[in-house]
Amino acid sequence: MAGNSFGSLFRFTTWGESHGPALGCVVDGVPPRLALTEADIQPWLDKRRPGQSRFTTQRQEPDAVKILSGTFEGQTTGTPISLMIENVDQRSKDYGNLVSAYRPGHADFTYDAKYGIRDYRGGGRSSARETAARVAAGAIARKVLGPEISIRGALVQLGTEGIDRTAWDWGQVDENPFFCPDASAVARWTEYLDGIRKAGSSCGAVIEVVASGVPAGWGTPLYEKLDSEIAKAMMTINAVKGVEIGDGFAAAALRGEENADEIRLVDGQPQFLSNHAGGILGGISTGQDIVVRLAVKPTSSILIPRQTITAAGEETEIFTKGRHDPCVGIRGVPVAEAMLALVLADQMMQHRAQCG
Repeated sequence: MAGNSFGSLFRFTTWGESHGPALGCVVDGVPPRLALTEADIQPWLDKRRPGQSRFTTQRQEPDAVKILSGTFEGQTTGTPISLMIENVDQRSKDYGNLVSAYRPGHADFTYDAKYGIRDYRGGGRSSARETAARVAAGAIARKVLGPEISIRGALVQLGTEGIDRTAWDWGQVDENPFFCPDASAVARWTEYLDGIRKAGSSCGAVIEVVASGVPAGWGTPLYEKLDSEIAKAMMTINAVKGVEIGDGFAAAALRGEENADEIRLVDGQPQFLSNHAGGILGGISTGQDIVVRLAVKPTSSILIPRQTITAAGEETEIFTKGRHDPCVGIRGVPVAEAMLALVLADQMMQHRAQCG
């Protein structure tokens, strides 16, 4: 009931707060005899790590992961794997004005309404800092899935600024601070976000994640569809307010003959002629690329004063000091990749358990 765990046969539980001594996760259901060390996890954490450009929070966290259990001589043992990431650059004093006042757009009010107590230092458990543990767990999920399945994410919209999809180049994603696949958009995005950052504001984003190499047949009908599990996973990410699979909302404007992904035989194998469905039909994978997009709202912590109330019911104004991402969607890219990996690892194990 606590809501801190995700998955069925491959399951992970995260723990820790933004300004606590550490955060981490426990990953259960990992098959034995998989090669696994910290070096397999750290590169993915480095992609998400803060302070790597002026467009992310300047909090300096090395995000160095430690494996506390579940491995022996560089291999998984089949027992729960516990991972820990220490917090080393907290500045709790930056949040002194939040002791009693609620930040609009943040989880301050709702946490207080539910629990009657909240950690105001950086948002505590509701902070995006928690997603570091998800990325660490996602690295293990990638090991379970194996090299045949690739999961890649990119930022396709920054605020009001989109990309030219005809210029998509996966090779560009790691060459700029935005995870942008369109090299021609980088200069425009830089100027756009610099203006928002200097104004003390923030903007939203759209993330696209693609999983290639997923075989046909993963997932189940009706109540645990592959697409519903993916949507649920993505909606657990901080600041995500919308998820679509394949064409998503754009499918509403298509005619039936346009939307149907026609099938032919090529060398005796089924070949889809399009992928409006995003690689999932009837809750089950088709063997095509699984395509997911996430709408991320603007970062709620901004320097522009906003109207709010205090826990005592007094009206006031508030602005948020400290170090914050002007667009939390940027570092959301590796988080979305991790969540898709975690869902697929669980789905792979469930498929094998039922179908062999």
